[in-house]
Amino acid sequence: MSTAKTYPDSFDFQGFNEPIGIEWSVANLPVEGTIPDEIKGSFFRAVPDPAHPPFVKEDTMLSGDGMIGRFRIDGNQVDFALRYVETDRYLAEKTARRALFGAYRNPYTDDPSVKGVDRTVANTTPVWHAGRLLMTKEDGLPYEIDPETLETIGRYDFGGKLRSETMTAHVRIDPGTQEMFLFGYEADGLASRAVSYSVADKDGNLLFEKWFDAPYCSMLHDFAVTERFAVFPIFPTTADRERIEQGGAHWIHEPEGQTWIGIMPRYGDPADLRWFKGPVGASGFHIMNAFEEGDLIHLDLNVMDTNVFPFIRAASGIDADMSQMRASLVRWTFDMAADDDGYSERVIGPPGDMPRTAAKDQCRPYQVGYYATLDPSLGPPNIHGVVGAGFNALIRVEVGNGGLEALQLSPTQSISEPIHIPAQDPDHEGWLAAVIDDHADMSSRLCFLEAEHPARGPIASVLLPLRLRPQIHGWWVPEDELEAAAKARAHRTEAS
Repeated sequence: MSTAKTYPDSFDFQGFNEPIGIEWSVANLPVEGTIPDEIKGSFFRAVPDPAHPPFVKEDTMLSGDGMIGRFRIDGNQVDFALRYVETDRYLAEKTARRALFGAYRNPYTDDPSVKGVDRTVANTTPVWHAGRLLMTKEDGLPYEIDPETLETIGRYDFGGKLRSETMTAHVRIDPGTQEMFLFGYEADGLASRAVSYSVADKDGNLLFEKWFDAPYCSMLHDFAVTERFAVFPIFPTTADRERIEQGGAHWIHEPEGQTWIGIMPRYGDPADLRWFKGPVGASGFHIMNAFEEGDLIHLDLNVMDTNVFPFIRAASGIDADMSQMRASLVRWTFDMAADDDGYSERVIGPPGDMPRTAAKDQCRPYQVGYYATLDPSLGPPNIHGVVGAGFNALIRVEVGNGGLEALQLSPTQSISEPIHIPAQDPDHEGWLAAVIDDHADMSSRLCFLEAEHPARGPIASVLLPLRLRPQIHGWWVPEDELEAAAKARAHRTEAS
């Protein structure tokens, strides 16, 4: 009798999206070119990779069990390791040797044996703050990971102080105060309008948690923080509890739904939350940055005219493929001194996603950002990543004047989200690092680029012996921060 694992015949499980399910590590990877000596640290990557074929007939890559990957870099010496996040869900299925959890974010489709078990797969973003590494997904609380061994320590709730049932995968860290700003939607249950908003100080202590109701239950994936305000974009991809209880989709997109942008003082009270109207039927997931200019708040984000996920469009009855979508990197501007609820828009750059700035530029006026794009002139998209179409170029954009420079890949290549690595020289823009996958030979390599000149191509590439499943998000942690955190952990262990 065959024991081979059989996965659905959809893009979520084909090509580079084919599940791998292997925990492995390797030292002294071969490097082509020269990685600058001052690049010392770890590039952590969040990867969804199901350990078992799905419980339901059709599933999305977003349901894949979280894996935490780490490139440890010391100049041209590079090691790699990859391990599963041992969530309650992962452990339950490991014991059963099969999938037990049903449709995406719908507990009413699960095997009865896992009723009440935490469903999160912690597969979206590795977050580093105050010496802790957290693996996150917005449908639950994060799991703390040992940054040295990648072992799972356990679910993390700020020592029992966070009341929300969920935490975003997109926190914001103020580079001046080193505070971490976070939120959770569906904070008190399935399809709830409740949103929890919190701030943790530079040492990781939760300073406060405040709650408000969104206009409706929205896929509130990302938010932004300026020096004085917190900004919450509410797009009309909505959840309905009755639909979910009947076994239906958690999310549908409403083309006639109103987009709202909530803005409140970042240390203020939800009573001071002010709502502005955005474009009807819009969709957006990731924000590059936000900052203030007098009474104006500028929000830079990737926006499209419908939801990019095929499984959400299908559940919504929206018959459109990616080639028909209108999208741009835009700047929305809100006047806090005006009495109206409108906004102005300026297009900054072409369509794309996975935006990134230097960490020092967050929450403040800035000049340069980076993001991945799908350039149709480079050929048809390859099957790659959570929307099924791989990015084939990496853009550097000057957000003030719209100046663009791009790394363009070959027709057989796809790129994942880049990270930014700062340089010691303040006049040097630093470097970008990203995994580039080649569909011709199913190989993966980690590439380093001069951030100021991505079009010049990689200055160094790290070759992998096995292909990597596409990541969702990543995080760069300098070696000195990792060493300080290790000493602090050792001290806590001795004290206990």
